Amino acid sequence: MRAIWIYVFVALLSFSAFAQEIKNPVSQTEMEKIYQEVKTPYKYGLVLVPEDKDYKMDCPTIFRKGKDWYMTYLIFSGRGYETWLSKSKDLLHWETLGKIMSFEESGKWDDNQKAGYNALLDTKWGGSYHAKTFDGKYWMSYFGGKEKGYEVEPLSIGMAFTNQHPSIVQEWKRLDKPVLSSSDTDVRWWENRNKLFKSTVIEDKKRLTGHRFVMYYNAVGDSLTNNKKTRWYERIGMAVSDDMINWNRFQKDPVVHHPVGITGDAVIQQMGKNYVMFYFGAFWQDRKGSFNRFAVSKDLVNWTDWTGENLIESSEKYDELYAHKSFVLKYKGVVYHFYCAVNKQDQRGIAVATSKDLGKSKVNFVQ
Repeated sequence: MRAIWIYVFVALLSFSAFAQEIKNPVSQTEMEKIYQEVKTPYKYGLVLVPEDKDYKMDCPTIFRKGKDWYMTYLIFSGRGYETWLSKSKDLLHWETLGKIMSFEESGKWDDNQKAGYNALLDTKWGGSYHAKTFDGKYWMSYFGGKEKGYEVEPLSIGMAFTNQHPSIVQEWKRLDKPVLSSSDTDVRWWENRNKLFKSTVIEDKKRLTGHRFVMYYNAVGDSLTNNKKTRWYERIGMAVSDDMINWNRFQKDPVVHHPVGITGDAVIQQMGKNYVMFYFGAFWQDRKGSFNRFAVSKDLVNWTDWTGENLIESSEKYDELYAHKSFVLKYKGVVYHFYCAVNKQDQRGIAVATSKDLGKSKVNFVQ
C-alpha cells in the first residue's frame, strides 16, 4: 500500500504529547496470553507474487465460502492501485481469479486509485471468516483517488457494494462520492494532509460505540508539540455508521498511535471478551524498519498496546526490506499470519507465517 517514508530526521516527541489515559485497560497477563496464542514463528514463504516483477502487490484481506478461501489484495502497476481476487483450498496455494475494482476514464474522484478491503467479515477468532451482508449487499471500503502514480494525494475513503457474493469476479459498484476525506469540515488534526489510507469495517454487535458499524482507518496528519504543528505522521482512528453510507468521525484523537513514524492498517479479531487489533508499525524511535504488532481492547475504543516482541519482522530474503500489513486468522488449530513482504529490489508480494511448521515455499521474486 502506502509508500514507506524514509525520515530525514526523527522528531523528539514523547507519548505524553498524544497519550490519553487508557480506560478499561487489558492486563499484562491477558496480553501475554494473547501473544502466545497469535505468534507465528514459522515463515512459510511467499504465496502470491505479481506476474510482472515491476508491479507491487499489497494488503491481503481473506474470507471463506464453503471449503474455499478467497483473498483480495492490491496491485500497483504504475498508474495506481487496482483491487484483485484470488482463491485457495488450503491457505497456502493461491490462484489468481481477476480484478474486482479497475481503473476508469469516467472523470470521477477515484478513476486511478481503487484500493479495496472487504467489510463485515466474521471477526470471531477461529470462526467462519464468512463475508456478511447488510441491506442485502456485501460491502467493501476502499481508498480512492483521481491522480495517477504512487499514492498521489488527495486520497479519500469510499464505499463499494455488490448483490453477488464477493467470491465472484465482478466489478463492484461504488457510491458516487467519498464517505471520508481530508476536506470534510470535521477532519481531525491527525488526518489533515490529504491522505486517508486503509480502512477496516466491522459490525459492533453490542453497540459498544452506540452505533452498528465501526471503521478503523489510518491517515496522514500533523503532529502537535507544545501546541505547534510539526512533521506529520500516520495513525489509526475511528468512524461510525448505522447504514454503511453515512459515516461520522468518532473522537477527536487517534485510538492507536506512536510518537513517530507509521501506525496503520488495522485488522480486528475477537477472542472471547477481547478485541485484538493487528496493525503494522514503521520507523519508530526504538524499532527499525517495519513490523507487525497488536493492541487489545474490551470496548473497541480504548486499546492497550502490546509492548513485547514483534509478531512479524524482516528476516528472509523476500522480506528483508519490509515485513508489514497483517491479516491474521486461525483455522484447524493453525494460526496464519499473511503480510506484505518486500525485498531489497522493492518487489512486493504476499507471504505467510504460521504457528506450526508447514514446510517452506519455493516461490521467489527473482526469476
